[in-house]
Amino acid sequence: MRKPLVVVGAVVAAVALLGLGGAYAYYFSGLHTAPKPLALSTPTASSSAGVTPATASSASLAGTWKVAQGSEAGYRVREQFAGQNGAHEAVARTSSVSGTLTTQETSAGLEVSGLQVTVRVADLQSRDQVVGLDVSNRDRIVSRTLSVSQYPDATFAAQGVAVPAGLTSGSTVSVTIPGQLTVHGVTRPEQAAVQLHLNGSQVQAVGSTNFLMTDFGVEPPQVPITVVQPQVTVEFQLVLARG
Repeated sequence: MRKPLVVVGAVVAAVALLGLGGAYAYYFSGLHTAPKPLALSTPTASSSAGVTPATASSASLAGTWKVAQGSEAGYRVREQFAGQNGAHEAVARTSSVSGTLTTQETSAGLEVSGLQVTVRVADLQSRDQVVGLDVSNRDRIVSRTLSVSQYPDATFAAQGVAVPAGLTSGSTVSVTIPGQLTVHGVTRPEQAAVQLHLNGSQVQAVGSTNFLMTDFGVEPPQVPITVVQPQVTVEFQLVLARG
C-alpha cells in the first residue's frame, strides 16, 4: 500500500512544480509584453505651434456628438511576482463604449455640457501577452472582483468643460476634465487628462485617469504567487461623431 501512495505523492509534486515552473518562466524569462498606452491615431501639431493640419475642418463644432465606432477603453494594472522587484503591466480593453455630449461656441472656444461616457467593463479582455500562460484567466478573476453581473458598466459624467479655440483650427489641444466616475456602484469625483484633435468631420479624444481601486470598494484580485497593485490607470481613445 505504501508504493501507490509514494507514486501519487510524486505526481502531485510534479504537477505543483510544473505550475511554479510556468510562473517562473513568466516572471523571470522576460517573455511578457504589454501594448503601449492609447494615443492619437494620426500625426498632430501642437496647439502652441499654430500649425493647421490639412485634415482640419473650419466648420462649426457646436451641436450634439456621440461616441462612434472605433472607440475603446480599458485599464492598466501592475502585477508583481512575490519577492521580486520587476513587475508586469496587465492591460485589458473593450470596444463596448458609448456616450454623448453637447457643445456650444463661446468667445474662448467651445463649452462642453452633458458629457457622459459608458464603458462595458463586463466585456474587458486582456491585451498583454505572457508566453506559456493564458491571460484570459485573469479576465474571469477581474470580472468576479468587479461584480460585473451586478455592475456591468462604468460611467464618467461631466458638465461645463471649456475647450480651447485651437481645436476648431485643427491643432491638438489638451484639457483636464473634472467629473464623476462610477465604478462597482461607487461614484467619486475624478479628473481625466485629455488630448483632443479634429480629424475631418470627427474629433479624437485620448486620455487617462489614475486612482486606487480600493477607493471604489474594489480589493486587488487575489492571484497565486502574484501581488496585484491597487493603483489603476484607466485609458480611453474615443472617436466622436455628430449625433
